Amino acid sequence: YMEFGIAGSDEVLGIYTTRPDTLMGVTYMAVAAEHPLARRAAETNPDLAAFIEECRQGGVSEAEIETMEKKGHRLGIDALHPITGEAVPVFAANFVLMGYGTGAVMAVPGHDQRDWEFAEKYDIPKRQVIYSADDSPCDIATCAYVEKGVLRNSGPFDGLTSAQAVDAVANWLAERGKGEKRVHFRLRDWGVSRQRYWGCPIPVVHTADGGVRAETDLPVRLPEDVVVDGSGSPLKRMPSFSNLPSGESRETDTFDTFFESSWYYARFCSPDCTTAMLDERARYWLPVDQYVGGIEHAVLHLLYARFFHKLMRDEGLVDCDEPFTRLLTQGMVIAETWYRDGADGRKDWFNPAEVRVTRDEKGKLLHAVLAADGLPVTFGGIEKMSKSKNNGVDPESLIERYGADTVRLYTMFTSPPDQSLEWNDDGVEGAFRFIKRLWTLATVNAGPIMGAGTAQNLDLSQEAGAAVARREVHAALKKSRFDYERQQYNTVVSGCMTMVNALYKLDDSPAAAAVLREGVSICLRLLAPIAPHVTHHLWRELGFGEDILNAPWPAVDESALKQDSVDYVVQVNGKVRGKVTVPTAADRATVEAAARAAECVRRFTDTAPVRKVIVVPGKLVNVVTG
Repeated sequence: YMEFGIAGSDEVLGIYTTRPDTLMGVTYMAVAAEHPLARRAAETNPDLAAFIEECRQGGVSEAEIETMEKKGHRLGIDALHPITGEAVPVFAANFVLMGYGTGAVMAVPGHDQRDWEFAEKYDIPKRQVIYSADDSPCDIATCAYVEKGVLRNSGPFDGLTSAQAVDAVANWLAERGKGEKRVHFRLRDWGVSRQRYWGCPIPVVHTADGGVRAETDLPVRLPEDVVVDGSGSPLKRMPSFSNLPSGESRETDTFDTFFESSWYYARFCSPDCTTAMLDERARYWLPVDQYVGGIEHAVLHLLYARFFHKLMRDEGLVDCDEPFTRLLTQGMVIAETWYRDGADGRKDWFNPAEVRVTRDEKGKLLHAVLAADGLPVTFGGIEKMSKSKNNGVDPESLIERYGADTVRLYTMFTSPPDQSLEWNDDGVEGAFRFIKRLWTLATVNAGPIMGAGTAQNLDLSQEAGAAVARREVHAALKKSRFDYERQQYNTVVSGCMTMVNALYKLDDSPAAAAVLREGVSICLRLLAPIAPHVTHHLWRELGFGEDILNAPWPAVDESALKQDSVDYVVQVNGKVRGKVTVPTAADRATVEAAARAAECVRRFTDTAPVRKVIVVPGKLVNVVTG
């Protein structure tokens, strides 16, 4: 925030700007037509008064400002630059809104397209103060802004970068009482009323003398014998609801549903409270640990919920400042769209399940027809599932065929939760096969699993297969715990698949049974949040406990991850030729020597000298020849 003086007056003209680094480039000021300075000047200036009236009648929104013609009128007064004292003219302008900031802006035509257009129209000087790194000025015609510009023509601030100048100018003004850094919130009015039946009643009564008062007979209940015919709010046509015995009338608008949904999370904490909005339980449970919602919620619902929460905080209903601790914005579920052009010019959309598609071996679309009549349909692209494009999938039919766990597993596995998920029916079948594979592993081996001992502290030195399987299980567990923390559930499912594959390789020894029991226990607990029904059933049937939800989260046994040797992939000139096994503690020279001695490498190095050897610890060796 900074203040310009007004020539010949003790008044000041306050403005907000996010670019104090361009302050020395100001050549005029612009105020809204409704600004007090403009209205006062219009009292003795008929042309200015006419311009103000023109602006009033043709009111515009912020969205329209960018494209409309920029118009203005001089007020006949000058503002005084807060640093140089230079007089700059003040204009009333149609692109400045009274409801935005202070209703006044500083104009820097050398670095702002809108200001430049206005300056061109009214022959106002332009001054550039931001230069590029090579000390060339910005192009006025395009008003290019150099991100890491350097100040010129800026007096004591010459030579500073734009970033440095923001603080330097702000401090200079603050020391002289002409400005300060402020966080300025701009919250527009929220229109919460709707002319419809559904929604929370607004507890307001209109009095006979035209006033309003709060409803005292609470709660206000909507009538249930309402007739909704689409011709406006039915409550307006119900005197039994709107007319009160006192001669007053009840408000017939209802609250927007956003109004009610803005505090549902708090009401969930005390749903049966009948004496107030919330009780002490809300203070105990809030704030919400994790909010998961679509991208549309990020702008509207989250904003409204924060507003409502701070209101409840001010009223003493909650103690915390924010309603939610963490946010996960989930991606969209997208799918193919298919259509035909209708006779009326509109598109008729068909569900992907109704379309038979033929593709070549590379997956390229050859042709598609509607199953019902065999006639062609047109591919409309891959878009968010919606009713309008008829490309949604009915979860009920999938659940009936595969079970809810399969649908959940497929949804979690196909893509990270913050990215779009392209629906594929074949993928659902794949998720179903994995659940059946887990089920088979557990049920076929139920006897050995239930009779096995513990795998922890078990000596597996003579049980290579069991040791490898246990190491793979705990390695996958370690990564999956990390993936859960970063909300990458698709790789959690991958980790569980890795575990199942490792466990299938076990033999029927007692040691293998112990590893199998531990591995299945870990896998079931990791999968429980994703596939709760199958995991709960198997957990109980295998004797692990009555309820998997009460089981402790699996812990990694670091000792299981230790190994005496490690396999290195061996490359020759970047191409994989084999692998070598060396002790885990082997140094670089030992790893290199083992790779050079390997037969898969020697057949290349016998005919060409080794130029260099690249060793990536624990992973690979690349022998470069030539």
